[in-house]
Amino acid sequence: MIPLSVLDLAPITQGSDAATSFRHTLDIAQHADRWGFERYWMAEHHGMRGIASAATSVLIGHVAGGTQRIRVGAGGIMLPNHSPLVIAEQFGTLESLYPGRIDLGLGRAPGSDQTTARALRRNLASSADEFPNDVLELIDYMSDEPRQPVQAVPGRGAKVPVWILGSSLFGAQLAAALGLPYAFASHFAPQQMMQAIELYRATFKPSPHLDKPYVMLGYNVFAADTTSKAHLLASSAQQSFVNLRTGNPGQLPPPVENYFDDARPEIQALIQHVMSCTAIGTAEEVAKQMQAFITKTRADELMITSNIFDHSARLHSYEITAQVHQQLSKENPSNE
Repeated sequence: MIPLSVLDLAPITQGSDAATSFRHTLDIAQHADRWGFERYWMAEHHGMRGIASAATSVLIGHVAGGTQRIRVGAGGIMLPNHSPLVIAEQFGTLESLYPGRIDLGLGRAPGSDQTTARALRRNLASSADEFPNDVLELIDYMSDEPRQPVQAVPGRGAKVPVWILGSSLFGAQLAAALGLPYAFASHFAPQQMMQAIELYRATFKPSPHLDKPYVMLGYNVFAADTTSKAHLLASSAQQSFVNLRTGNPGQLPPPVENYFDDARPEIQALIQHVMSCTAIGTAEEVAKQMQAFITKTRADELMITSNIFDHSARLHSYEITAQVHQQLSKENPSNE
């Protein structure tokens, strides 16, 4: 059975705050550490009232310091927002503090709207276009023998695995060309998933970083002891997606009974599209849906996100997911 990991945006639920979100993040990470998840990633977003992971590197240090085994990283750092040197120094510092446990996923999007991106003091006209060069510059800063005159301290010689993140064909092409592992955001942007996977695998060039393609896919899981409870829990994420796509983003709302069934047909279609890479149900139902997804995509790893309003229910969803992984591992001992 392939590894499972966790993606956490440190959601701020309605009526709560960032401090509570961070306590919940560490609690889930500590349980994920014990339950055998491979890695725990957080993503950079700015100016969003429902997401508290803006200072991603700081939060990675918080989680890594409170866990023992699990890899901790960014899924991802939005590199157009930053100088590659600064990111090399930040992740060189994290790797020095927590050696062998830090990952660095890089994305090309700003993780915000244009107004917020401008407030980040980056050159909007060229930053996204410079992404491939910025990636190469960042990798060079963390190499044993950087070619640039400026040194990243800490950073030089850091053994931090770099991933390319994406939701389109661009990231797949870049990851393949550079011989880097690739993570696709299928948990919210599944439209080009299969095409991107095929392109990445077909054009992958082995590198000192990786000898063969490695694909990680985002996957939503809403697991509970009953099917009806699982669908109720999923309604918070469904509302959140609808609010975001209709221009009204906010904090994660509480669940609503029969939200999907009572929604207008166009809203149902939107939810079905953006959440097509999702398992909802009991342990048995999640296992079947997850195994079907793995068989279809031949993913090397899944990055699980469970955007659930109630913390205890969210924690239990990850617990059930860990149990599903153990069961599937017994039934499918190989990763093929």
